[in-house]
Amino acid sequence: MEFSKAGRDKGGAFIVVSVGGEYAYLTDGGSRPLTKPKKKKFKHIQPTKACIDYIKNKIINKLYLNDSDIRKALSPYSSNKEA
Repeated sequence: MEFSKAGRDKGGAFIVVSVGGEYAYLTDGGSRPLTKPKKKKFKHIQPTKACIDYIKNKIINKLYLNDSDIRKALSPYSSNKEA
């Protein structure tokens, strides 16, 4: 799990779904679905030590992963709680 440090999504929680060159591809399951991940440079993301194991296992084992799994995993880290 990572947080965005720059851009209009600053402060948002994301999951890295792949890495290519100097870029990480991030998804939040909502505005950035798995089918269209956000491409960000590493200097623009804040790494965390938090690891969501069942998402990690699904990615590593190439099991079916959908946007609702991502949203559910990131819900405790969401900064915009609705009342």
